[in-house]
Amino acid sequence: MPAIARSLTAPAPMLLPLRLLAGMSLICLMGLLSPLRAAALEDFIGTYSGWAEVENASGEMSLRDLSVVFSAQQRDNFTLTWKTVSYRSDGRVKDISYTIDFVPSDRDGVYAAAMGTNVFGHSVQLDPMKGDPYVWAQLQGKTLTVYSMFIGEQGGYEMQEYRRTLVEGGLELEFRRFRNGKKMKTVEAFLARQKQ
Repeated sequence: MPAIARSLTAPAPMLLPLRLLAGMSLICLMGLLSPLRAAALEDFIGTYSGWAEVENASGEMSLRDLSVVFSAQQRDNFTLTWKTVSYRSDGRVKDISYTIDFVPSDRDGVYAAAMGTNVFGHSVQLDPMKGDPYVWAQLQGKTLTVYSMFIGEQGGYEMQEYRRTLVEGGLELEFRRFRNGKKMKTVEAFLARQKQ
């Protein structure tokens, strides 16, 4: 009788150690793969800060302080606040801050920005044809990307992408801005998770 047939017809007491070995192997494999699992929204909850050196339109380098706060409102809804403080060589300081609520869409891992309210009091997205930004977020793996699209008066567009990837100790941020398909700016930074 072939060895494979014998193992399939082995008495139950002999199969028990094999089943235990297979089960323990599966548990060990799952433990090794757990760092590779996709992130959940709650993994992002917290406050992060860092800085970046950015080249402006005139070619000058300037420092920017960056901070991001993720907070949960209720299951699958979250609020994202980010702030940029730019320090100019002439001593001027520019401070910009955004806060956006996000709600789940009908697509898995895609969230709609709830930046306005309709006549029934429900949160809705803004209208890009009226000059408002069209904003949404996508959670894929350990990266949460926020997209923001603006349509100009002449029909051209600007697209901004904020990719925030969970890494040891915080987030890796990659910001990219495109105008009519042409890359205008890229900023990369590490934002450390702040202790609560």
